[in-house]
Amino acid sequence: MSMLKQGPGAVLRRVGIGAAVFFGAVVVMSSWYTIDEGEVGVVLRNGAVHDVAGPGLHFKMPIVDDVVALSTRTEKLELAQVAAYSQDIQAAEMYMSVNYRINAGQAPDIYARLGVNYADRVLVPALLDRTKAVFGRYNAPTIVGERSRLVAEITESLREAVADEGILVSSVQIENIDFSDAFEQAIEQRMQAEVEVTRLRQNLEREKVQAEIRRTAAQGQADSTVVQARAEADARALQARAEAEAIRLRGEAEASAIRAKGIAMKENPALIDMIRAERWNGQLPQTMVPGTAVPFVDIGQ
Repeated sequence: MSMLKQGPGAVLRRVGIGAAVFFGAVVVMSSWYTIDEGEVGVVLRNGAVHDVAGPGLHFKMPIVDDVVALSTRTEKLELAQVAAYSQDIQAAEMYMSVNYRINAGQAPDIYARLGVNYADRVLVPALLDRTKAVFGRYNAPTIVGERSRLVAEITESLREAVADEGILVSSVQIENIDFSDAFEQAIEQRMQAEVEVTRLRQNLEREKVQAEIRRTAAQGQADSTVVQARAEADARALQARAEAEAIRLRGEAEASAIRAKGIAMKENPALIDMIRAERWNGQLPQTMVPGTAVPFVDIGQ
């Protein structure tokens, strides 16, 4: 009833004031914004780059200011079927990926020149160009055997290509390389041949070692036989010398005894009869030749 008494004009003014307050509140509330960690905010005023905002709560001018958040985290770009030719004209398709991030200090310039799709505009073309250039300096067998060196050269070349654009490349990966079926079969056969050669070399080395072991064992056995033979020969020689010495000593003793007996017999002729008597067993011969003397007995004496 009170609003009807005030008239239509007053009601409209109240509604307008309320709407203005509500709109103003919405505008003020929407002028506050936050930037997350790992991001940088590019503040645009009337569409032109005006300022940069770091992580935290910020205020922007209503209506005229806008904010675009760019990630400063490490991002991953994946590319499938990257085609390239090797130095020996072997076609290949690669599945590649790149880890990269932007330089936060260059965020306004990156946005001003490239916008939010800076990776598609700069990073992808540079990756394709540098990959083909580096890939073309390698022969296909070398690529298969030295992929890590290929990846390192592509990574370094890509870093140089995008450094001035404010893009920092952390690493490049080649997830897979597909050559033609004929080439892959040839590579497989070559690798099998190399494995076979390696196996044969290992067998040869093993046989050499075993032969050396047998030779050493035979040499050791021969040395042992020689030592044993020498020991036996030395023992026999020592025994022979001992026997010879014993014979010599026995001979000298017998000679001395004979000389002593000779001297004794010479000085005492009766000693011969005494020896005969000592050796006689006391038995006379059963038969005697007439006219002969009884042995060892001198009847006359």
